[in-house]
Amino acid sequence: MIDRKTAIQIIKYGLVGVFNTLLTLATIYICKSLIGISPMVSNVIGYIVGLINSFIWNKNWVFRSDKGYTREAVKFAVGFGACFALQFVIVYTLSYHCPLGTMLWHIGPIAVSGYGVATLIGMVFYTVANFVYNRFVTFR
Repeated sequence: MIDRKTAIQIIKYGLVGVFNTLLTLATIYICKSLIGISPMVSNVIGYIVGLINSFIWNKNWVFRSDKGYTREAVKFAVGFGACFALQFVIVYTLSYHCPLGTMLWHIGPIAVSGYGVATLIGMVFYTVANFVYNRFVTFR
């Protein structure tokens, strides 16, 4: 059973995650679709923007850590790197080595690409792995 403190952290982490997801997706969309940057580079840029935002909110609000910024920022960045690598491999594999990558769905006036679906799937894996890492390594 999850204790109350952990349950509250999961809820807060989820709220930060929703905002980060929207911020990351918006950044990826702007980079890829409006500026014309390649999908994978856009993905990297989106996650860097999310990383900065996430560290600030997780340190100060979710895990309420009063330890030094430098030590935790390094641990946070290492965890981000590992979790980002996981999601990157998932997005790359689903986009370029599975039929999903070539699919396109039209939902009314909105087009949803296989790359977009792969990105969302990668984000789910990233989010779970990153919470566990931050809870037990970065902000313990």
